Amino acid sequence: MSGAQPEKKRRRDGKAVCALLLATSVFALLRPAQPHAQVTELRGEVSESAILEDQQRKTRQLSLASAQDQTAQAGATTQSNAPAPIYQPASPGAVQDDDTAPATGSIFDPPEATDDSFADTPAPVPPRRSSSATQRAADQDEAAAAETQAAATAATTDDTDTGETDQDATNRRAVTIDSADRQQLDPGAERAEAIEGRDKRAEDDPFAATGIKLGSFVIRPTLEQGLTASSNADSSSEGKPALLSETTLRFNAISDWRENSAVIDGYGTFLKTISGDEVQEARGRVDGTLNVDLDNDLRAIAKLGYEAAPESASSPVVIEGTVERPVRQTIDGSLAVEKDAGKMRFALTGAVEHDIYGDAKLSTGGTLSQKDRDSTLYTATLRTGYEISPAITPFTEVEIGRRVYDLRVDTNGFERSSTRLGVRAGAELDLGEKLAGEFSAGWLREAIDDDRLPAISGATVNADLRWSPERGTTIGLTGQTIVEGTTTPNESGDILYSGRLTGEREIRANLIGNAALGLDWRDYIGSDGHDLTLSAEAGLTWWLNRYAGLTTRARTEKQTSNLEGRDYTAHSVFVGVKLQP
Repeated sequence: MSGAQPEKKRRRDGKAVCALLLATSVFALLRPAQPHAQVTELRGEVSESAILEDQQRKTRQLSLASAQDQTAQAGATTQSNAPAPIYQPASPGAVQDDDTAPATGSIFDPPEATDDSFADTPAPVPPRRSSSATQRAADQDEAAAAETQAAATAATTDDTDTGETDQDATNRRAVTIDSADRQQLDPGAERAEAIEGRDKRAEDDPFAATGIKLGSFVIRPTLEQGLTASSNADSSSEGKPALLSETTLRFNAISDWRENSAVIDGYGTFLKTISGDEVQEARGRVDGTLNVDLDNDLRAIAKLGYEAAPESASSPVVIEGTVERPVRQTIDGSLAVEKDAGKMRFALTGAVEHDIYGDAKLSTGGTLSQKDRDSTLYTATLRTGYEISPAITPFTEVEIGRRVYDLRVDTNGFERSSTRLGVRAGAELDLGEKLAGEFSAGWLREAIDDDRLPAISGATVNADLRWSPERGTTIGLTGQTIVEGTTTPNESGDILYSGRLTGEREIRANLIGNAALGLDWRDYIGSDGHDLTLSAEAGLTWWLNRYAGLTTRARTEKQTSNLEGRDYTAHSVFVGVKLQP
């Protein structure tokens, strides 16, 4: 009996403990939770200082970003010193209001909030906002942030100079090394082209012949074909008009050697009558020049030339009753050695010229030999100069020579070989492209071996000048003095003074104009005879492209003489095409 009672008592105590634990658990579950815990925006209390610090940090970041977009200059932009707006929580009651009255100990004071879930009187909880109220609060926050950003941008733009000193040093952005070299891009600037796409440099003469590469030479040939209408086809005192076909081939070859140089120039012209006075003739010339640099500041210049052409209508030797003018061939060559010693200039030149006259065809049939006119001229010239300046070098020349006829005694019984002596003084000019060349004046005498014939002597004038007053314009002046022999009985010969003034103008890149004036004066030795020849010429060349062009020229020539049967006048017009590779 007594053993059963303690057992029952223990069971009762265990049931009581279980009941107490069950009641406690039910009480805890049934206890109402704080309403503010159901608001998803906030979880517990938030410190006001943390919220203000976060809001100020975001405001500074917005100010810095806006200032960097507005200013491309180097350096950090200033931050607005406007006071940060006071934090306004989305849920009223989330933080304590500043105007909340302190607790007085009255029974009407609100109880303090506590985390004790078993407290008898929990702290009052503000009512939960509706979803629409939450949305309105968010919109207000966004509007406040936009106003803050606008104020910061205006302050940065207006107070750029003063704002830099007011900006918080801890938030200043570091300046890059090359920021001072950066320039604001021009939105209207064009995009730079690639190197491969850049335009090529414009050519100085876009219509010049490109030439043909042949070995170590570049050859530039030119073919000219057209028609010539002449009032005096053979330029004689009894000449008649005619229409002729004229073909001219010119060529120039220049070497591309590294040290020395060679130049070859030539031309050939063929005339054939289409209608009118019968004329058929061919003429041509070729010249070659070789420049070689030797040791000890020596230079060698070699020249060689050949010419074949009908004898000029103004020749002092007139053969009556010929069908056509006989052909004259000339072979000439020279070798010069030049030496510079300080400002002194020395040059020694040896030259040879051989003239060959063809037989004349007579109108009565047969031919007339002109072998007694064939001769060879040998000359040696010594030039000494002193360079006053790089632009002017005065010089003096002494020339000695011997003219030898193939026939010692001509058909009339005269010994026409002669000894030559001449002196000249002049100057060389070298002003670059503006003015270059030389001129000289002196005296020349040829003493004929036959005592019955007077010596040929007279003043000499020689010139070869090129002047360019402006780009695209070239003025040339040439002059020479020539001693001409003759087989006319009791006459020694004559002195011919010849001068040419030429001009060339590049009117446009593809339009070239040229003009020339000529004057020849022939003085017969042993008589008072003389000839005066005047000529003028003007022409245009219009290039259609680099390889083809149209060309035209007009020429007039008139000779007057106090000798009978030597006057004539000739006018001609040429129209044709010009081709070049």
